[in-house]
Amino acid sequence: MSGIKDYMQTLGEGARSASAALRKAQSHDKNSVLLGWAVALDDARDQLVEANKLDVQAGADKGLSDALLDRLLLNDERIDGMIEGLKQVAALNDPVGEISDLSYQPSGIQVGKMRVPIGVVGMIYESRPNVTVEAASLCLKSGNAIILRGGSEAIHSNRALAEILSKVLAESALPSASVQLVETTDREAVGYLIAMPEFVDVIIPRGGKGLIERITADARVPVIKHLDGICHTYIDEDANREMAVDVTVNAKTQRFGTCNTTETILVHRSCAQDVLPELVAQLSKHRVEIRGCAAVCSLIPTAKRANEEDWSTEYLAPIVSIRLVESFEAAVNHIETYSSRHTEAIITDNYATARRFLAEVDSSSVMVNASTRFADGFEYGLGAEIGISTDKFHARGPVGLEGLTSQKWIVFGNGHKRG
Repeated sequence: MSGIKDYMQTLGEGARSASAALRKAQSHDKNSVLLGWAVALDDARDQLVEANKLDVQAGADKGLSDALLDRLLLNDERIDGMIEGLKQVAALNDPVGEISDLSYQPSGIQVGKMRVPIGVVGMIYESRPNVTVEAASLCLKSGNAIILRGGSEAIHSNRALAEILSKVLAESALPSASVQLVETTDREAVGYLIAMPEFVDVIIPRGGKGLIERITADARVPVIKHLDGICHTYIDEDANREMAVDVTVNAKTQRFGTCNTTETILVHRSCAQDVLPELVAQLSKHRVEIRGCAAVCSLIPTAKRANEEDWSTEYLAPIVSIRLVESFEAAVNHIETYSSRHTEAIITDNYATARRFLAEVDSSSVMVNASTRFADGFEYGLGAEIGISTDKFHARGPVGLEGLTSQKWIVFGNGHKRG
């Protein structure tokens, strides 16, 4: 056995043992740890910022893009966000043990379902150190142990965060191995983590398309994932023009480097002359490059001609593709062709059109008159999210507490025997 294989097996054994204890953990004990983490993070702000500076400087030296450096950054605002997320998760109802769908059968038995933890989660993620806390909080509250493997670019930040979480766990009623960080940056560790079905029940990757494709191809345990976020905002012919501009600009510019950022804007041709000039003017204030179809380029001289690849590109940068469409059906067809099934939005005042959009667009989040940037566990009231799934089994969209559980059948009888 190699040293890394031994190390990963030790983590796996610890996580499996911890998961058995977490199945029967009391809600108040889990919430106590979550709130303890919130206090500890607040007390360790300076330590966290200093550790993060090492990662950010190393990333800048390696030539990481502004979008990736933004993902890597930990500052007071993001520490506040982690603390608020912990408090929200603590305040949420504990899904574990919840019984639903109880009904009597003709035989007299009572049948229902009970919500239970999945077991052990393997989390593989890049850049964002706040994922360490979000993932740990959601797994703990839902009764799962977690093995965290962050990217090498955030190793100092992740180690500092994991040390804080571990100290609080060590003083609690819950197992210390409930949350474990893979300390090595050797990629061999990932290969073992995704191939330990005896210890790990599900892998959740968060990062670039290359990482997720590799994990999906090589994993020997189920994977909850999305490959990329090619999100669309469609401005309908019945859209309120001011709302259309405001919401769409927010969907593209509020943050460039996130998976729920709008990458393609579809505009109904009948309202293009009213909407496009102001929309492009507002986008230009954020230095967004416009890549448009021939019709857009004829209306907007500064736009560059989009090619076929642009419609299926997740830019994660100040670039957006814009296409004019002849009809609602054409907009839906474009989305059906190019979407990554993450998040799509329509801006319209027509109720019937909005309902059609909700019914016909097959993505994990579909929105009416709202920015695609809302496709987020925190914004959905989940406290945080461990990831966003564009799969259809077993979870879809932002994955929170319920997505980290499954259901088992339960049966109540009173001496019943099958005839």
